[in-house]
Amino acid sequence: MNVCVFCASSQKIDPKYLDLATQVGAELAERGHTLVSGGATVSCMGAVTAAARAAGGRTIGVIPQVLVDIEIADHASDELVVTADMRERKGVMDARSDAFLVLPGGIGTLEELFEIWTSRVLGIHDKPLVILDPWGLYAPLRALVESMYDAGFTRANVFDAISWTTSVEEALDHLEGRAPHLRPSVEELGEATG
Repeated sequence: MNVCVFCASSQKIDPKYLDLATQVGAELAERGHTLVSGGATVSCMGAVTAAARAAGGRTIGVIPQVLVDIEIADHASDELVVTADMRERKGVMDARSDAFLVLPGGIGTLEELFEIWTSRVLGIHDKPLVILDPWGLYAPLRALVESMYDAGFTRANVFDAISWTTSVEEALDHLEGRAPHLRPSVEELGEATG
C-alpha cells in the first residue's frame, strides 16, 4: 500500500516531532508499505523518508519545482516527481496514495488535511485518513469541527471520514483497516459541507 504522510517542514519544532516522524517511517517500511511524501529533506519530511529507506522501504517524493530550486529536494527518493506548483503536487500525491497519515504540522499540513478530508466526506474517495497526534496539537481543531457540526455547518459523516490516534501502531492499524464507505445522498449534498 502507498501511504501518503503529511507532516512538518519547519526546522524550529521540538525534536520529539522528528522522533515521531522517524518512528512512522520505520514502521511503514517494516509493514511493507511505500511512503509517499512531500519530497523534501527538511524537518519531519526528511526524517520520515530517511527512516523509511533505512528500514528498507520504498519512497516516492513529490515536490514542486520552486522547492527543488532552493535545494531541499530528496534526490535519494526511489522516485522523485517534480511538479509545476503546489496544486499539482497535491493532486499527484493524492493519485499515488492508497491512504493518508497526518502528523503534527503547520498550515501546509492543514491545507493537505482539509483537502483530503473534504473529498472523503463528499464520497470522492474511500481512502483511509488518519491523524496521529500524541501530544494534542490538533485537539483545538477537533473541537472546532465539533462546534461546526453543532452549528450545522457540516454533516455527521465528517467524523466517520477520519480517525484520530495517539500512537504509531494505532495509526497504522487504522490505515490498514477498511475505511467506511461514505457516499452522501442528493439531500445530504444539499446540506452544509463547506
